[in-house]
Amino acid sequence: MIELKSAQEIDRMAITGQFVGELLAELSGVAAVGVNLMDIEHHARRRIAERGAESCYWDYAPSFGRGPFRNVLCLSVNDAVLHGLPHDYVLRDGDLLSIDMAVGIDGWVADSAVSVIAGTPDPADLRLIEATEVALAAAIAAAQPGGRLGDVCAAIGDVAGSYGYGVNGEFGGHGIGRTMHEDPHVANTGRAGRGMRLDPGLTIAIEPWFCHSTNKIRYDEDGWTIRSADGSRTAHSEHTVAITPSGPRVLTGRPTP
Repeated sequence: MIELKSAQEIDRMAITGQFVGELLAELSGVAAVGVNLMDIEHHARRRIAERGAESCYWDYAPSFGRGPFRNVLCLSVNDAVLHGLPHDYVLRDGDLLSIDMAVGIDGWVADSAVSVIAGTPDPADLRLIEATEVALAAAIAAAQPGGRLGDVCAAIGDVAGSYGYGVNGEFGGHGIGRTMHEDPHVANTGRAGRGMRLDPGLTIAIEPWFCHSTNKIRYDEDGWTIRSADGSRTAHSEHTVAITPSGPRVLTGRPTP
């Protein structure tokens, strides 16, 4: 079931989104060569507790995964792209890290992700991250009231194709609001002009993610961490977006450096 939110409810989601955006920007600065992933995880735990927010990841137990998720971040390194379990790993020069988080404040949820590079970047990795960011921007621009969900999905797929990357259809974006995962599913490829109507009040998480040289994935033995099937680098970008009468509103914008 899809719940359209009122303007006041979207404003409340935006409060959560501001916190998520600010914390992701802060964590991006923390992610440096020599920093342990668990230090980043515990940094986020402290900030979430200080804000009185609640992690949507803690105790999350979907059909995939092995046991409940007991962290507040997904930290995915290099060939890992989604649901990476924070663990005892020290970032090395050139590592590509995707940071994904979702929290609730006063009953309203926001979800966002960003990919960063620790230390010296490889141009190919910068291009991969850029592709996810361009795809995200294109999808947001396509999320116009009166349009179709396929417009958003097609925008992502078109950007992926223009960069020469494939798209995996197993995981994508989703509705969001009172809980982290609501209807509808927001695929990372599709046909413009098709799908449900984008009515004002719809709130969705749009999250393009690409692998450098494959559209296939594999799972770690932990049942959570998803990697590119061929071991190539990956990247992930995400924002929570509301459809409003005047156009899309990004609720998880990050402060510019």
